[in-house]
Amino acid sequence: MPEPIDFYFDFSSPYGYVAAHRIEDLAQRHIRAVTWRPILLGPAFKISGNRPLSDQALKGDYMWRDVPRLCRRFGIPFARPEPFPIATVAAVRAVYWLWDRDSEQAVAYAKAVYRAYFADGRNIGETAVALAVAGEVGLDAESLGAALQDPALKDRTKGEVEAAIKLGVFGSPFFFVDGEPFWGGDRLPLMDEWLARGGW
Repeated sequence: MPEPIDFYFDFSSPYGYVAAHRIEDLAQRHIRAVTWRPILLGPAFKISGNRPLSDQALKGDYMWRDVPRLCRRFGIPFARPEPFPIATVAAVRAVYWLWDRDSEQAVAYAKAVYRAYFADGRNIGETAVALAVAGEVGLDAESLGAALQDPALKDRTKGEVEAAIKLGVFGSPFFFVDGEPFWGGDRLPLMDEWLARGGW
């Protein structure tokens, strides 16, 4: 079987939210699985010197016009979240804990977390909200809540973020196709062609 597509994303990334609705259809066209890898962009920003788009003059205003436009184009529900951006460490840890047990549940949870923030306006940076979302998709929120306090899971999450940075991940969404990096949701058509042609 071909290698999965690695999908790196930050739950506070609106472009990651759009990509989360589109990556699996692309992968299925090429008989690929997708490995969902949530990250925290803060450590990468410290290295790259970047800042959230919302904190950048001109770019932030453009983003809040562009993202709703993309969502209308692809039929994705969207409501501008407040507060923005937020730290989403509990949700990130939750995905890795779930992934080790049932990857399909992990993906369902990740999609639900994104929807809670960018469609329903819920503050997924709050652990209670992240756990409530788990319960809403049929997961054991109590067991998950206990797991979030496990030092091993905290180390695992930190290690995943550090590994992503070592690979060169600096934004969200970020993809790897057979080791080839693609940054940004606007690279999905290029990835589609790359997979169809076997690269160039």
